[in-house]
Amino acid sequence: MTKQKLHIIKNLVTAIVVTLFFSCTNDFNEVQKVGVHQNQPVGKANNIDLKYTKFVDDTVKLIANLLSPKMLDYSNRAFGFSEFPEGIELRTYDDDGNRTTITSNYAIHYPDTNIIDLQGDVRIVTSEKDTLFTEQLYYNQKLEWLFTNEPWKYGTLHGIGFDSDKNFENFQMLEMGGEFELDN
Repeated sequence: MTKQKLHIIKNLVTAIVVTLFFSCTNDFNEVQKVGVHQNQPVGKANNIDLKYTKFVDDTVKLIANLLSPKMLDYSNRAFGFSEFPEGIELRTYDDDGNRTTITSNYAIHYPDTNIIDLQGDVRIVTSEKDTLFTEQLYYNQKLEWLFTNEPWKYGTLHGIGFDSDKNFENFQMLEMGGEFELDN
């Protein structure tokens, strides 16, 4: 009788183990989330010095240089982003090597939309030393377009809100003032 009970228990345990084994599924995304809280960044970087280069006539040309004390990577979210809570300095270079420097106290980059949101004491200083000041500025990387609805100052011009291409050649102001010359 004990052999029969032992046999029944072994069969029952085997059946339960097999059932559990086949009922488990491995969702790779869920496995990746183990140990990573969704509100926490999946990566942190300090003292960033990122250089973007390209080959031109068998030489390497520096296109941009991003400097930041801290970056937080939130690519684990449904709408991922990179945050720069201590600000950025971005140096961009044109084909002639002229540098434009962009700084802000805070920045956030959304790679899915190619939008960069710069906030807090945003400054763009061109190679000719023309300077744009504002508290918030958006940059669409795909369209190479800048825009803000905040007050701004550029040289002797000032206003609230503008749209522009990255070279300030197609500059549209919403509200403006200041001193400017008109060609006849």
